[in-house]
Formats: sequence, structure tokens, C-alpha cells
Amino acid sequence: MQRMMLKSKIHRATVTDADLHYEGSITIDENLMDAAGLLPYEKVSIYDVNNGERFSTYVITGKRDSGTICLNGAAARKVARGDLVIIASYVFVDGDEAKGWKPTAIFVDEDNRIKH
Repeated sequence: MQRMMLKSKIHRATVTDADLHYEGSITIDENLMDAAGLLPYEKVSIYDVNNGERFSTYVITGKRDSGTICLNGAAARKVARGDLVIIASYVFVDGDEAKGWKPTAIFVDEDNRIKH
């Protein structure tokens, strides 16, 4: 049996922009993508802390060191600039491996820089 487990999350990132007239997706600073193990076009779930919206989309690589968290296309209607979001990715794991599974959690400051 396989279980769907949290692979990684970027916790309480600040939305820097919302672009309604762009192809749907979320643009994420490449540093954050690397830290969370996210790949371009990978499906992610977005949880908006400010308004409770929950939806899924896919990742587009943003400029490294930019702090960019930009919701694009229809997803732009679900957030506002300045909202805090949790960006989560999931993976299927075999049952035995799931018992000891540990996801990666990336915590960021108000500028979307990784807290160390």
C-alpha cells in the first residue's frame, strides 16, 4: 500500500504579486524551490493563511534571490499581495517507509528569505 505524504512545504511565505493575465501557476524564487525540493511544473497545494483559500497549481521558476511568490492566472483571484501562504508538495510513499517519513519544512521571513 502507498500513502500520500507531505514531501515539503514553504511555511508562511508572503505573496509578492498576483498576475491575473499570466498563464496559471505560482512563480517561486529558485532558492526556495531548491530548498523545498520543488521542480518546475510540479503540482503544489496553496493554503492562504489570511483568507482560508485552498487550491492547487504548478510551479514556475522565479528569479533566484528575488523573494518572489507570485500567483498567476485564475489563482491570482484567490490571494492578495501581502497574504501569507503555505506552499505544500506531496509524494506517494510505500507503507513501511511512511511510518518514519519526515517532510522538509522551509521557514521564511517577511522577505521570503530562508530562516536559518
